Amino acid sequence: MKARPLILVAQPHLAPLLDALSPRYDAMALWEESGRARLAEAEALVTAGEFRLDPAMLERMEKLRLIACFTVGYDGVDLDWARARGVAVTHAGDANAEDAADHALGMILAHRRRIVVGDRQLRAGEWTAGSKMLSRSMAGARVGIVGMGSIGIALAERAEMMRMQVGWWGPRDKPELGWPRAESLAALARDSDVMVVAAKATDENRGMIDASVMDALGPQGLLVNVARGQLVDEDALIAALREGRLGGAALDVFESEPTPAARWADVPNVVLTPHTGGATYEAVGRMRDMLLANLAAHFAGETLVSPVI
Repeated sequence: MKARPLILVAQPHLAPLLDALSPRYDAMALWEESGRARLAEAEALVTAGEFRLDPAMLERMEKLRLIACFTVGYDGVDLDWARARGVAVTHAGDANAEDAADHALGMILAHRRRIVVGDRQLRAGEWTAGSKMLSRSMAGARVGIVGMGSIGIALAERAEMMRMQVGWWGPRDKPELGWPRAESLAALARDSDVMVVAAKATDENRGMIDASVMDALGPQGLLVNVARGQLVDEDALIAALREGRLGGAALDVFESEPTPAARWADVPNVVLTPHTGGATYEAVGRMRDMLLANLAAHFAGETLVSPVI
């Protein structure tokens, strides 16, 4: 009988995938010694794409032919290395784009309508007969989206339904889109009440939302990030919020994850969630199904379902 392919699963939080993989493959945990001992035998590696893979470890994986990202993102994978060694890379396509867009809209609502602040105020016993908290309308607000991929388009459609004015910026023009593209990132910030970061992370755009962009967004502006933490200069963001140069921030992703709670303890005007924007039961199910389909296609010598390379 032909031996079943050996697949290693890279991160502990992906442990539930072992049960899904085991009926067809020899699936082992890379964080356990038994898995690490068989690096040279593994034909596929399943990973969460935001985690940087150790180059020294990859060099030991002599039989590796597929890096299958369970997630939509794959910024932790060195694509040049993979190409040079003939290793295919797959990801989850746009499996969670709609959910990430929902989350972005929810964060805008939570901050702009002061839902989180109101909850905290009530729980602290600070709602009195003489107090009245005002918030800002969604209708008429200008939302600028950085990166008009699947998440950006899904958010733009939702924002339009709420009668917001939509603009966007990305490094490449997309004439087929019906929303105006700003001439620059800074111009988008100047013309937005809310700026949402939904761009793919690369080495080239690390820290592109810097102090100058935050200053252009201004003391009434709201910065929302549902993409990757490294796209935003986090130290500059915290300084801008403390100094009142930026009106607020709503963040689902961070420079380092999990982000330390103490880092945000005294930062004003922020709404924070623990990288859950695309983490719905439905999206995770779609990601699992795409992972299994990519693995099956790879080992059958068929066209991959959602290849990166």
